[in-house]
Amino acid sequence: MEHSERIFEIIEGRGITSYRLSKATGIAESTFGQWRKCPSSNIRSGNLVLIADYLGCSVDYLLGRTEDSELHQK
Repeated sequence: MEHSERIFEIIEGRGITSYRLSKATGIAESTFGQWRKCPSSNIRSGNLVLIADYLGCSVDYLLGRTEDSELHQK
């Protein structure tokens, strides 16, 4: 599974639109459109951090490296 597919799976499960995520993170809505049209794992790390912060989860969760959606901070 590509990273963008995981992101869409999460936001759709939470009822969040690409438009809302775009406005909250400052990532162009066209970027989400590109990811939907052509799923990608080539996502800038800064964008992953913005999305993870908005969703309240870790970047590892977005990347599929863990199934633990909780954000663990030291």
